[in-house]
Amino acid sequence: MTQLVWSGTVDLRELKALEIAARSRITFDGSAWVVPSQTGSGRYRVAIGSQPSCECEDFQNRRLPCKHVIAARLVHERDHGGEAPVIVTDAVPKKPTYKQNWPLYNQAQQTERDRFRELLFDLLKGIEEPAQPKTGRRRTPLSAMIYASALKVFTTLSSRRFACELKDAHERGYLSHLMNSVSVTDYMEHDLMTPYLHSLIERAATPLRGIETTFAPDSTGFSTSRFVKWFDEKYGRERSGREWVKAHAMVGTKTNVITACVIEGPTAGDAPQLRPMLDATVANGFTVTDVVADKAYLSHDNLEAIHGHGATAFIPFKVNSLPGEPGSLWERMFGYFQFRRAEFLTRYHQRSNVGSTFSMVKAKFRDDVRSRADIAMKNEVLLKFLCHNIVVVHQAVAELGIEAEFWPDAAATKLPAMQRNC
Repeated sequence: MTQLVWSGTVDLRELKALEIAARSRITFDGSAWVVPSQTGSGRYRVAIGSQPSCECEDFQNRRLPCKHVIAARLVHERDHGGEAPVIVTDAVPKKPTYKQNWPLYNQAQQTERDRFRELLFDLLKGIEEPAQPKTGRRRTPLSAMIYASALKVFTTLSSRRFACELKDAHERGYLSHLMNSVSVTDYMEHDLMTPYLHSLIERAATPLRGIETTFAPDSTGFSTSRFVKWFDEKYGRERSGREWVKAHAMVGTKTNVITACVIEGPTAGDAPQLRPMLDATVANGFTVTDVVADKAYLSHDNLEAIHGHGATAFIPFKVNSLPGEPGSLWERMFGYFQFRRAEFLTRYHQRSNVGSTFSMVKAKFRDDVRSRADIAMKNEVLLKFLCHNIVVVHQAVAELGIEAEFWPDAAATKLPAMQRNC
């Protein structure tokens, strides 16, 4: 069995062997493997046992496995040596379990409400307040608007029942003045808040830069109170259903932190959102080694974007995918997926954590949005992600002993979010 270890780069002979195995017909005639020549019309008889041999000049000179030997080994491994794989019917599959430090987990859960308020207040210290309007009534400070809105989303209370939480926050010094709880719903309708929320979500994830190296992108939907109608071509009649807000997120697979997110229309594709989220993750200081994503993110552009940041893409190929141009990044990853399937799936399995992240967000902060205006619905989803990140950081402080420093550099504690293109 061929023992090949993926290290982010491929040996030249190994790369050529992958190409031969993917493109050529390699057969076993009973005594040797017949491997076609890659450059001509000839064929080589190859032995792949404990003492490999090949008729090519490269093997005769080096007496080490050449590309033809490696290609034959890959095909032999792929075809299970010409025999059907053994299926074990007696063993009962065991669901994997993961250890949990329950004392630390309990401590984090019991202190989450108070620590959330403290961490949110520390995070909002980095906001650079935009200029007030020259005419008319002065606007509530943006930091107070975001604090009150995030606290409302965190508590999942209605506007009227939220009044006591605002009063408590004001008494603790987190709010400069006591505001009407019903007015918080108006704050979420400010488009001024949107770019700041994007930046705050990314900033809230930065304490985990030394932990996260593998990231998974995916999208999810949050239902709204709106109903839409459309004509169903399949059934030939008009149908209706709830409208939803579709959110795309880049998630760290160890702590479930969201390092970047994009909210577009409900029909926006997944693949185009990977590059901006990956670029934002790297720009915020994360070292990306692996990116695991489902087939919706498979594209030449995404593979190049991931490779450009020095990371490896673990994106399954579709049934109709072709090997691609010889020597290209697409072909290398295609060969890796085809002939190292077990190793690929082991790394790809980490993608399941992004589903866990969305489940965490929806279970704790609701799977729908109460807002009705378009801007408010978008901001409400962003606030859910912001609250989730703060909770994840608090959990990491309790269980991993990290420092929750959002602004370690005192000279850069202002967030120029208005310059971002969101």
